Amino acid sequence: MKKQKMTYQLYRYAGKAMKAKRDVPFELKLSAQLVLDEVCFSWNKQKLESAINHAIDTGDRRKFIQLSKEYRHYIWE
Repeated sequence: MKKQKMTYQLYRYAGKAMKAKRDVPFELKLSAQLVLDEVCFSWNKQKLESAINHAIDTGDRRKFIQLSKEYRHYIWE
């Protein structure tokens, strides 16, 4: 049986050059998302705590009740 030979001929591409995207690994994406979620959660909780403390200091009962209902989502476990 004869061995088959294959020849290739290269031509210069005349179109625009394409750039390949480098995909970020899943573990890196996940860890970055978890860190950002934790930072946002902590920042929002701290802002809400300071607003509650301000409502207590000023004696605004209606504002305190509203903020304490929102704060329940942060302390639920």
